[in-house]
Amino acid sequence: MAIDKKQVEEIIRAVGGKENIEAATHCVTRLRFALYDEDKVDTELLDQNDLVKGQFSSQGQYQVVIGPGLVDKVYEEMIQITGGERASKDEVKAVAGKKQNPLQRAIKTLSDIFIPILPAIITAGLLLGINNILTGPGIFFDGKSLVDVYPVWKDLASIINTIASTAFTFLPALIGWSAVTRFGGSPLLGIVLGLILVHPDLLSAYGYADAVNKGTVPTWNLFGWEIEKIGYQGQVLPVLVSAYLLAKMEIFLNKRVHDSIKLLVVAPVTLLVTGFLAFTIIGPVTFAIANAITSGLIYIYDSYAALGGLIYGGLYALLVITGMHHTFLAVDVQLIGSQGGTFLWPMLALSNIAQGSAALAMMLVLREKKMRGLAATSSVSAFLGVTEPAIFGVNIRYRYPFIFGMIGSAIGGVLLTMNNVQATSIGVGGVPGFLSIFPDKWGVFFIGMAIVLVVPFLLTVVFGRTKLRKEERLAATGESGEVQGNRAASTDADSKGMVTGSSTNKKSSASPLELMAPLTGKAVPLEQVPDPAFAEKQMGEGIAIEPSGNQVVAPFDAKVAHVIKSKHAVILEHASGLQVLIHVGINTVSLKGEGFSMYVETGDRVRAGQKLLEFDRNVIQDAGYPLITPVIIPDGQDMVERIETVTGDVASSQNSVLRIHLKG
Repeated sequence: MAIDKKQVEEIIRAVGGKENIEAATHCVTRLRFALYDEDKVDTELLDQNDLVKGQFSSQGQYQVVIGPGLVDKVYEEMIQITGGERASKDEVKAVAGKKQNPLQRAIKTLSDIFIPILPAIITAGLLLGINNILTGPGIFFDGKSLVDVYPVWKDLASIINTIASTAFTFLPALIGWSAVTRFGGSPLLGIVLGLILVHPDLLSAYGYADAVNKGTVPTWNLFGWEIEKIGYQGQVLPVLVSAYLLAKMEIFLNKRVHDSIKLLVVAPVTLLVTGFLAFTIIGPVTFAIANAITSGLIYIYDSYAALGGLIYGGLYALLVITGMHHTFLAVDVQLIGSQGGTFLWPMLALSNIAQGSAALAMMLVLREKKMRGLAATSSVSAFLGVTEPAIFGVNIRYRYPFIFGMIGSAIGGVLLTMNNVQATSIGVGGVPGFLSIFPDKWGVFFIGMAIVLVVPFLLTVVFGRTKLRKEERLAATGESGEVQGNRAASTDADSKGMVTGSSTNKKSSASPLELMAPLTGKAVPLEQVPDPAFAEKQMGEGIAIEPSGNQVVAPFDAKVAHVIKSKHAVILEHASGLQVLIHVGINTVSLKGEGFSMYVETGDRVRAGQKLLEFDRNVIQDAGYPLITPVIIPDGQDMVERIETVTGDVASSQNSVLRIHLKG
């Protein structure tokens, strides 16, 4: 497809001109800019550009969605026009990172550390929820637990508890691994460092308070220097600081020690020095700081419970927008480790549900089919604990559902804090979040759940319909073009036939093209993809698959139109000319091919079911990237009349996930 030079020039002008572009690169779907001043971006001019499918700013990069097969041509034309130098994705990422303030960098660092270990923590939380059901008194029997009434279940509950509590018992080892990896050191040394801090020869941090009261705290005597011989179970700060020191020391020594003696010098010296400092200085200081922070939070919680619930419950959704919600993962973990429970996580779960309820209400307000579908599917995602599609795809766009979600969440937060509702673990959000709540507080939590379901829903429907009727009256009298414009956009979208499902009256004269599942796993709506370019269908219709395996196969007989250099995506072309993008994971372009093996090249002919590529699930997950894989029919293909999606469990080459009705 030929590129209109004027449209590329308009993109350059819309981002502030070539003098505002510090660095620019592209991935398979979008242009990525590091701009000197994002305030100079003309979003309206970008929206009017036919090349642009969407736009957003993320982590210091301004991203302009163009679409697969076209973005590389736009990029090349842009480089010729601006005379700029080509930049790699890492270079743009580095430039963008420098623009973040210290707080933003700190938040991103915490996010990079805690997100990779979330699967272990979530699993532990779910299993602890099962243990709570078995051992919690008053759930099934008055004043007694299930294991009290049926002792035969007692040992089973004990085994479940042992499995579930392991992640929290050895939490410093998990944090040590992830933190040292993030800071550029050896992951193995990070694990050993974490295990050192919870060695069984040390006094457990859980028993420290009692030992202080009894005067039985064990000590080491280093030539007259008394050092408390305690472990750091459930602590976050000691291992974080120690991991940073270990990684930097290892890097320092690796650069200066000769290769012939590295094995004898680098690891032993690094671990010995870091371990010694952890027990003598880092541990005691950060232990005191962590306890002070915990005590401060508990004081606020005990003294001003309603105010704390109102503020945190109401503003949590704002934290999600800024990314600061990742900071509180460390706070939750610290509270669970030192106090046995966290009062913050239950409010997070209600905030998830509140935003989902507000998004669901928009189904009854919106007229445009595509947005109604987005509202429905993104609300389901929010009810299950993932709010980004609902917040960014629907609620922020219209503002008032986002605000009403915050109001409902604030009311629920007050209820929870005033009744001392706490969670035994983190990781289980949304409706399933009740599994992490202490069973004796389930009743209060369910009342809070009812509040965040009803209040945002009713407020959004009443306000939204009132607003819509007003706009329709204004449009009818010619006083406002907003609704007419929206209707025109809706009609235009329908005329393209790019709708999900079979609700349209259009019928194709030919049999639909069946696109078989390219991966084994669970097919879900695009709205559940944690990336606005895919979730908002800025590039086109399609489906996403949460893979259970690690292979991608051809969904039909095709020609390989394009293989992405980083091996994470491929574009196939059907004999009809229809093109399909298969994009493994989100932001996996940053891996630069690590963890991917491509078995085809551009121009190859492949048969349905033929292996295209393999990916290492551990590499992707350890890097903190989602595995969910969008399968997209890019916009701009005039041969498409309509598309139907099929969700649910699928096996590669065995189940249809898309039925594509071609014109004629």
